[in-house]
Amino acid sequence: MPCNTTRNLDISALRSFVMIAELGGVTRAAERLNLTQSAVSMQLKRLETAFDQPLVAREGRGVTLTEEGEQLLAYGRRMVKLNDETWNRMMHEMFQGRITFGVPEDIVRPYVTGILRDFVGAFPRARINLVSSITRLLIPEFAESKIDIMLTTEPVQSGTGECLYRGGLKWYVGRDSKIYEQRPLPLASKQDCVFLPVAAAALDAADIHWECPYQANDWRDLVAFVSAGLAIETNMPYMARIKDWDEVPAGAGLPALPDFGIFLYVREGASPLALQLAGIIRDVDFDPAAMAKSA
Repeated sequence: MPCNTTRNLDISALRSFVMIAELGGVTRAAERLNLTQSAVSMQLKRLETAFDQPLVAREGRGVTLTEEGEQLLAYGRRMVKLNDETWNRMMHEMFQGRITFGVPEDIVRPYVTGILRDFVGAFPRARINLVSSITRLLIPEFAESKIDIMLTTEPVQSGTGECLYRGGLKWYVGRDSKIYEQRPLPLASKQDCVFLPVAAAALDAADIHWECPYQANDWRDLVAFVSAGLAIETNMPYMARIKDWDEVPAGAGLPALPDFGIFLYVREGASPLALQLAGIIRDVDFDPAAMAKSA
């Protein structure tokens, strides 16, 4: 019998390869695709193994295409485009409509931008209302079915949703600031912020006098207070990515803080479109260590 030599190419791997070629590196491609750097590198390796030839050559921190890579790029762009056109054309009406997505403000930048990009890319007929607020205000909105899907930051012992990540809260100050040595310790916070009572209780237990002279109306105000070196703030470990912030050293004398989690909630009876968004959210690696590797 004749040998069947048909092979199937991985569209996801081709998409990563095209992005590497267009952006000039694995790191930037991973950021654009909202994947870890290791995942994109593995996809590239699979393609090179499948074709048994190198597709890129390393040059400093970037890459250039080999002759074989240039040839694959032309085909890869066409195949990815055709894949996306086919998917969009075949979309059922159940994947049309509007959904409301609630998220804490401080999660938007590190995570939600990539989630929205992937979701709209996969479901271009979808419409999204993004409700960016704080957890304490999002929860009652969700309870009243005003929000279809919600991410929250809550203590691990009290969150009732699907826990996507857990980690200890951290203390943050502006870059090179030593405001953590000042007494009373100046805190910056938003009204009803879920982290403030936890920080206050830990400071009281450690007999550290504190005050909260800086009240923020929104997340941008809070970032400004901390970045200016005026106050200290408590938040999840992913805040280490803010370029103007430093994590307070462990030996600075401030108390350790408890674990919080990022929780996913999906409204009962949510539409198939909302369930698709939930699936994309579950695929995100919320571990700050993975984010740092892809930076």
